[in-house]
Amino acid sequence: MRIGLGFDSHAFAPGVPLVIGGLKIEHPEGLAGHSDGDLLLHAITDALLGAVSAGDIGTFFPPTDPKWKGADSTLFLRTALEEIALVGFKIVNIDCVLIMHRPKIVPIAADMRERVADLLHLDINNVSIKGKTPEGLTQDGTAVAHVVVLLESIKLPDENKVLAIEADAPNEADIDGVLSTIAADATDISALGRKLPTFDTDDLT
Repeated sequence: MRIGLGFDSHAFAPGVPLVIGGLKIEHPEGLAGHSDGDLLLHAITDALLGAVSAGDIGTFFPPTDPKWKGADSTLFLRTALEEIALVGFKIVNIDCVLIMHRPKIVPIAADMRERVADLLHLDINNVSIKGKTPEGLTQDGTAVAHVVVLLESIKLPDENKVLAIEADAPNEADIDGVLSTIAADATDISALGRKLPTFDTDDLT
């Protein structure tokens, strides 16, 4: 079993679409950020990567790289799912807390849980999303996300265990074989943002 902890925060800004948990929300302001500002998906991505000691979101998608300007955060999440699959883990459940004055999370929590569950290929009963107001904190114009994720190892067939021990490096066919335990559809990893080496402290944000 592995546990991962994720955190992210973004300031609200006018003229920006609001996207939280992959869900587009009607609101006068959105969250400013280098990508689409989806703090919940960013925190989930960090929790997944942290659980398998693979760095953080900045390791793979540095904010200094203009390629990721305005990027859809679901791409970041797909990369994290690839990383946990490559080392033989899958998600058991995920618990999320969103802290902001507005919009209110409770009325949209069910839709958000459904969207996040779909993105993570989980049963909705394994996804928890709670909304809190920052009482006593001076963060009126900021949204904060905390995420905890529990992973368990995937029981691979013996031939796959041999492959993992003897192969120099997995090819795309190997990766898709592992990912098929998470998603029914074949996964196209050509657009993913993994860099080599896997972890470089200079990329931390």
